[in-house]
Amino acid sequence: MTFTSIIQNYFSISPWLVEKLAEAEEECREGGYFDRVEAVNARVHLKVLKAFQDLGINEFHFQDSTGYGYGDVGREALEQLYARIFGGEAALVRPQIVSGTHALSLCLQALLGSGDTVLAAYGRPYDTLSTVIGLGPPVRSRLSDRGIRYAQVDPAPEGPDLPAIAREVARLKPRLCLIQRSRGYQDRSSLGVAAIGEIIETVKGAYPYTLCLVDNCYGEMVEDREPCEVGADLTAGSLIKNPGGTLAPGGGYIVGKEGLVEEVAAYLTAPGLGRELGAFTGKRIFYQGLFQAPLVVREALKGAILAAAFFHKLGYPVDPMPWEERHDIVQTITLGRPEVLMAFCRGLQRGSPVEAQVMPEPAPLPGYTGEVIMAGGTFVQGASLELTADAPLRPPYRVFLQGGISLAYTRVALLLAAGEIEEEQGI
Repeated sequence: MTFTSIIQNYFSISPWLVEKLAEAEEECREGGYFDRVEAVNARVHLKVLKAFQDLGINEFHFQDSTGYGYGDVGREALEQLYARIFGGEAALVRPQIVSGTHALSLCLQALLGSGDTVLAAYGRPYDTLSTVIGLGPPVRSRLSDRGIRYAQVDPAPEGPDLPAIAREVARLKPRLCLIQRSRGYQDRSSLGVAAIGEIIETVKGAYPYTLCLVDNCYGEMVEDREPCEVGADLTAGSLIKNPGGTLAPGGGYIVGKEGLVEEVAAYLTAPGLGRELGAFTGKRIFYQGLFQAPLVVREALKGAILAAAFFHKLGYPVDPMPWEERHDIVQTITLGRPEVLMAFCRGLQRGSPVEAQVMPEPAPLPGYTGEVIMAGGTFVQGASLELTADAPLRPPYRVFLQGGISLAYTRVALLLAAGEIEEEQGI
């Protein structure tokens, strides 16, 4: 008895949908799409394991610190691990960083001053970071309020517009170039590490003093190289996404050049204090989450590939296609109508282990432009690696699916999402 048929013992799902999902998964296996993920993941997992062994991680590293957190060897070792795994000289890994946007904002606020320019090299940044810059809702303490200028280069149809980036960098001589790895809510492909390296090479060739900051959210451990290994000065992200391995209860990281990481740390704490302070409790799950992160990312990627194959079979536009190379864990499905989008999110929520009875509804969210609907009952609130979906409530009504602790779990959620769409359409 196959897993997809066993599902029908627990959930009321159309046999036709179960059959289509089984066909989609068979295509993924026969086409070698899962095998490609496995091959990359094996290298990433060994890299992480070797880093733990080389740095001599021990039980005493898991001890809590309190108060100022002076002399916290466990915190220091965790940051050394991140620096080693992500290819930087130093790292700042703290529960006090509340999100990926906060990590990126710290970098921008610490490194930019009045009169400086930040250039977005791959189109408009994600909604929440656009708000930090001054492109979103009118809030206080934006970069624009401090006299920091913004410019952007939009993607070309085939990817980054390298000639345009070179021209703008030579003309503006920006202090910092922002490179967003994932697509955000924009109609563009995610960036692979090789493409990020090409952008950085172009930027440095046009003006070598421009710093390159990579928003690495959703892309960590998807490939066997990270942005600092192709020249990024800094890279930043969230611990409730890939590197937390679904265990970290919060936090963020910044990895890169030693001096730059220290400048950002001084902005997080205070000048003169930097990385030396910061109490850190519950470190064991941050270590364990980092260790198992490659394995959960593997499952999330398989789930994303299956989602692409399944909904492509059902007639919906998907991006990436199931056979395309992956650079992050995000899968988009264009659903065409708001009612269908909301039905998808209701079904995904029904497949969640936590708050399965909750009904997702569009609502304004801090830092976002317009209403956004979010689904996913996660053990850590908003943890994208567990399995979530979100979407701005605007045409073309495209949902952004990410995460999945296991392929088995994702199968159920996809079937329930498709079933809810069928019910909405009266099929």
